[in-house]
Amino acid sequence: METSIKQTAEQQVATKQTTWQLDPVHTTVKFSVRHMVVAEVSGRFSKFEGTIVRPTEDFSGGAISVKINAASINTDNEMRDNHLRSADFFDVENHPELIFKSRSFEKTGNDEYKILGDLTMHGVTKPVELKAEYFGEMKDWEGKRHIGFKAEGALNRTDYGLTYNMALEAGGVVVGEKIKLHLDVEAIEAPETANAVSLN
Repeated sequence: METSIKQTAEQQVATKQTTWQLDPVHTTVKFSVRHMVVAEVSGRFSKFEGTIVRPTEDFSGGAISVKINAASINTDNEMRDNHLRSADFFDVENHPELIFKSRSFEKTGNDEYKILGDLTMHGVTKPVELKAEYFGEMKDWEGKRHIGFKAEGALNRTDYGLTYNMALEAGGVVVGEKIKLHLDVEAIEAPETANAVSLN
């Protein structure tokens, strides 16, 4: 009887909506762009926060929202980073945040998802599609539940008004227009959710 009650409780936990908070220590928000046609430069944002909602046993129909501090951009070059923060690019004084909010979270394979959402950057909001892979769930030594994702996508920076560039004598431009996005995500179950689904 006790085993049956426990199994029922575990099933309720598995199907209950849960909320997860991005772990900034184990999450990276990265990007890369062509430089002078022949090379690629990568960077990341070091300050951000976000939540993921899992409605049932998987993330179908779920949601994700992320808020990024634009001034936290880091390409490991101080002069370049200051230029990226200026009005030529992100204009962080007038547009301090990048915000992504999903509109759909669709399962496309066993652990694969397509996330469609709106990205607001530089005062402009445009749709972005991310392809995500779910790595699973694990408890840590304190009993907290963690989940992991990898997500990738791309956008054209000129769609957001980031049009600054310089032409090269041999043809082409200094900075490419296509920006590749790469997110390595680890999230921890929100305390209120963990308390609500506790078996104790």
